[in-house]
Amino acid sequence: MSKRRGIGIMIFILAIAAFFVYAYLLMLSEWSPIVLQLTILMVVGGVLGVVSWIGYMMATTSAKPASTITDDD
Repeated sequence: MSKRRGIGIMIFILAIAAFFVYAYLLMLSEWSPIVLQLTILMVVGGVLGVVSWIGYMMATTSAKPASTITDDD
């Protein structure tokens, strides 16, 4: 359990550090236009990836008949 807790704390600290690095790159560095463009590219790519996955699943799964409740009387 302590290894799992240590990994959780490490992920928590790295996420906070990544936020501060991202904020620095976005607000205070000369790389801000590129960082903003890459961020938007990743968000749009992620959304379109989810949409394409939904379309792929709809196209490749077979339609199951609707379940009907039969009365035994």
